[in-house]
Amino acid sequence: MENNILVLGGTGHYGRHIVQSLLAKGQSVRALSRNAANARKVLGDEAEIVEGDITSRESVTEALEGVKAVTIAVAAFTPKLIRKLKLIEQDSVLMALDEARKAGVSRVVYISVYDIREDWLRELKIDFVSARIKHVVETHLAQSGFNWTVLGAPPTREIFFRMIRGETMIVPGGGPPALPTVSPADVGEIAAQTVLRDDLQGRRIRMTGPEAISFPEAARRISAATGKEIKFHKIPLLPLRIASIVTRPVNPYLRHLLASVMLMNHFPQDVAAQVPQDHQWLVNTFDYTPTTLEMEAQKWIQTMGGR
Repeated sequence: MENNILVLGGTGHYGRHIVQSLLAKGQSVRALSRNAANARKVLGDEAEIVEGDITSRESVTEALEGVKAVTIAVAAFTPKLIRKLKLIEQDSVLMALDEARKAGVSRVVYISVYDIREDWLRELKIDFVSARIKHVVETHLAQSGFNWTVLGAPPTREIFFRMIRGETMIVPGGGPPALPTVSPADVGEIAAQTVLRDDLQGRRIRMTGPEAISFPEAARRISAATGKEIKFHKIPLLPLRIASIVTRPVNPYLRHLLASVMLMNHFPQDVAAQVPQDHQWLVNTFDYTPTTLEMEAQKWIQTMGGR
């Protein structure tokens, strides 16, 4: 019976939440993973795991058997996988879409970056490879015959907590005046509801929390929510620039990290100003309770990283 939903990138930062949200709705969910045992630890026993690699056409074809819809949440932005960024995020995704078409799949949901502004990238003179790749995939979807929806995701709020060292939030460049962020749990819920709907065809939806937040404001709110005083400290970008140049031949990850940090620091404020309206549209369109920064701060303080 063709009732499975395949989540590519199902054990990743967003994918695991998409899988859990779909399972909570009683859906049959399948994930493709290079290591089935590890995937089982992440996703539990309810999801079906197909062991294989997204770069393998044979693996993807097997994973697509009996599938009615596909959600793509593939990411290779890690030190280990960064050298295969184009292979994993572009070439393999386009191949998977080709195989999905052959398998008769009609519904596709694609997790992309929050917004793609080519004029902005040119102005900053930044070659943000991941954004270019996402643009290629989005263009392919727009020209395909799929019933597709693109979900644009900003940084998760983990970006605030990862920059906390002890009692100080240390931010390269200081960050922008305001930045949209989202909870990965909210991404999971919105994506799960999206793939089950047929009325969002051909739409690009920006996922965000209730408001855009600056790093100093995040430090203040985390302090208030947890009772743990977090100070904000801005550091220059120059050391990261130098490190990315020096290590470029052996460590391309730093170059991509620098591009991400620069983009974050120059986030378009006209887009940030639209966050309340974008969020209200989400609340009106989907059935979920948004996760606030304070809620995530409470979870963070309970972990080893928050003590």
